[in-house]
Amino acid sequence: MPTHSSWIVLSITGLYMLSLALISYGVRRHSRSATNYTTGGGHFPAFLIGFLMLSEFIGTAVSIGTAQTGFKVGISAAWNLFALALGFVLFAWLLARKYKELGDNTISGVLARNYGQRTRFATSIITIFALEIVAVSIYASGGAVLASVMQVDRTLAIVIVGVVSVLYVSIGGMRSVIYTNFVHAALKYLGVGLALWFGLKQVGGIGQLQAQLPARMFDWTAIGWGQIIAWMIAGIGSIFSTQYVIQAVNTVSHAGKAQHACFYVAILMVPFGIGAALIGMCSAVLFPNVDSLQAFPTLIASMDQLTAGLVVAGLAGSLFGTISAVSMGSATLLLRDFYEPWFNPEKSDAKSLRFVRLATIAVGLLPIALALTSDKVLMIAFLGKALRASLAVLVLMVFYAPKFGTATGAFLSIVASLVATVSWFLAGNPWGIDNAYIALFTPLIIMGISHVTRRKTPAEPLVQATS
Repeated sequence: MPTHSSWIVLSITGLYMLSLALISYGVRRHSRSATNYTTGGGHFPAFLIGFLMLSEFIGTAVSIGTAQTGFKVGISAAWNLFALALGFVLFAWLLARKYKELGDNTISGVLARNYGQRTRFATSIITIFALEIVAVSIYASGGAVLASVMQVDRTLAIVIVGVVSVLYVSIGGMRSVIYTNFVHAALKYLGVGLALWFGLKQVGGIGQLQAQLPARMFDWTAIGWGQIIAWMIAGIGSIFSTQYVIQAVNTVSHAGKAQHACFYVAILMVPFGIGAALIGMCSAVLFPNVDSLQAFPTLIASMDQLTAGLVVAGLAGSLFGTISAVSMGSATLLLRDFYEPWFNPEKSDAKSLRFVRLATIAVGLLPIALALTSDKVLMIAFLGKALRASLAVLVLMVFYAPKFGTATGAFLSIVASLVATVSWFLAGNPWGIDNAYIALFTPLIIMGISHVTRRKTPAEPLVQATS
């Protein structure tokens, strides 16, 4: 088996990272104001924004996690990507046009229009918390890849991943994220395709794969409908209320292009999910005794150096692409909802730009410590998505039922959803009920109660706040 700490793998990955740094450096002139840093400073084609959003949702955590689940249960692991594809279709139909026409590029600003400033702050906190949880899973999966293919300690690999990711994304702001994530997504697709081709070749083809695995591994619902529906709730909910998606759809020139970008993502999601699940299944045949988290990395470590270098570059690129999305979204919320109102009321652009750059670095480095002890990558990734599902309920109410519930009910929904969902996750999802269900029903119940009880007290006007 070839050694992939060799100069060929390292050189390919290094050259790829250098090219990304040059792209970021080249567009830095478009990030010399806080607004341009967080918006990209212009309008972009729909296909480019489609790849931008795709890169965030097919990050290393999802690909490694899907292969890990495919290693254990088979092809039904692909449902977590199918759920995201469905989420983007629904987002295009229900929300993309409304977000674009509203023109507000923060999720907290959208909710504050109907539910007031308390809800703005609570929304920012839960969104940042959810994004940081996603970052934990990203670092853990990225560290697993680098540790395996470069034969270094996992802790060292995670630290390297975190530091390099933060330095890369802080250079050029949103414009650099848009351009580099297009490259990330394309190379990630190529990498997964190469890994799948290699795995099937080693197994002897799809027929031999079927012959060597139990029939249940090819059952599209083997994971269970409870898990599939939970993935749908978490995936669809996260798309509806993800800060990064809202920023992305506001970078195109009109609402129609925002919808087209979402359809592009949905189309590309499906084959990627099937490919990642099949990679895990190939590893189950080739390396039945490895830890499931190592299903994808172990397959890469068996490839020739040139092909492995391309796959590793793709995985590394998707890792940095997702971290850039998480860091940019969190930093934008910290800037708009906390720093400018409280510490920069005069709106000095120099101060805001300095803060958002520092915030990008801080939120990128923070999750590293937790990533060192994380091994259930896909479960952690979907906890982050589940937390955003509770916000999606309120987003749909803002646009389609603005008079339902109260401002106080919205605020309590967010706080209760955060506490209940995380507690349920830490308790191990009792009785087999996924935490995504808790995230979905908590705001529905609280807003329903607030809507009914407000009739018994003086009417509580909904706040029409400007963002």
